[in-house]
Amino acid sequence: MCAACSRSDTAMPVGVEAAQVWRANLALTYERQGKRSVLAARRHDGPLVVQKPLYPEGDGVCHTIVVHPPGGIAGGDELQISACLRTAAHALLTTPSAGKWYRSLGMWARQGVDFDLHSGVCLEWLPQENIFFNGAYAQLRTTVRLSGNANFIGWDICCLGRTGSGETISAGSFRWRTSIERDHRPLWFESARLEGSGTELQSAVVLAGQPVVGTLMAASHKLDSAALNACRQLQPVSGDGAVTLLPGLILGRYRGMSSEAAKNYFINLWHQLRPLVVGREAIDPRIWRT
Repeated sequence: MCAACSRSDTAMPVGVEAAQVWRANLALTYERQGKRSVLAARRHDGPLVVQKPLYPEGDGVCHTIVVHPPGGIAGGDELQISACLRTAAHALLTTPSAGKWYRSLGMWARQGVDFDLHSGVCLEWLPQENIFFNGAYAQLRTTVRLSGNANFIGWDICCLGRTGSGETISAGSFRWRTSIERDHRPLWFESARLEGSGTELQSAVVLAGQPVVGTLMAASHKLDSAALNACRQLQPVSGDGAVTLLPGLILGRYRGMSSEAAKNYFINLWHQLRPLVVGREAIDPRIWRT
């Protein structure tokens, strides 16, 4: 095993971060060819790849698993994922396991996600949760650009600290930036910054001491008050959940102690929304059961 692939789940020794910085780029293009949605082009540089496209729902939906072989993100690492969907394509992207963001000596780790959706297409971005170790310096940015009647469903789940081992956050810095636009008009923009040594984690108006936070986003012209009311009938088994309707957009929120509860809550919301937005019943990716 190479030294870079043997990264531990603890902080790197002095000088190792700079020596093992990884920058990775993955660009995907989907198209409709006849009745089949296909991964028409893929380009990757560095340790970020996709597995063979899968079709558990038939030819109409291309399921794709995005893999980051190192399994963890250290200070100085930069990941860039982009996808362009054209000509009535429908793709579902997920990841095989939780992303781990390691404690840093001060260097930032960054991830950028950019989606460009042409009119008539649908993208579902359903990654596993991100786990931020105490002392991580992490920046995450997600940008979704929709044209015409393109549809999008996606989520982001973040766990601050390795709660299974009792770790809490007392150091580091965490920044998120999310924007969704349709035809160059903003539907949603959010920017957040949390300091591990600050008071935000305990503030009643922010996380109230809860280590897990998540947001589900569904953008479609088909969303209405009936969809909102149906979603509001669903609640997480633990923690707090809420759903909001904005013009052309439904937002689901989770705040609690369990990333598993957050994920199951969002899966239930996805099961509720998908038939309306996509016109298909939800079929969970097989990788979620492994």
